[in-house]
Amino acid sequence: QVQLVESGGGLVQPGGSLRLSCAASGSTFGIYAMGWYRQAPGKQRELVATLTSGGSTNYADSVKGRFTNARDNAKNTVSLQMNSLKPEATAVYYCYANMVTRGYWGQGTQVTVSS
Repeated sequence: QVQLVESGGGLVQPGGSLRLSCAASGSTFGIYAMGWYRQAPGKQRELVATLTSGGSTNYADSVKGRFTNARDNAKNTVSLQMNSLKPEATAVYYCYANMVTRGYWGQGTQVTVSS
């Protein structure tokens, strides 16, 4: 069993920055990738960024150049640095841990970009 806990969400003005963190606990040995999804009101949940233990990264086109995903394998954590935030980035952001057998989701953290 794996538990994921997100932190760092909040209210930020357009153009501002936030850093989200996700800590994994439990049986984390089998985690080979972690990343972030987000779901805005009335929208489908979408992939934001992923980072494997080998360092491979993937970003949604909408966040490339502005968001940076980093993973600390020893600490079983991932961080999402979000810069130049736009109002359309407002969503609940979910941490995700990918294992061979299954994936795990965090409970989500709210990010609101508004003046």
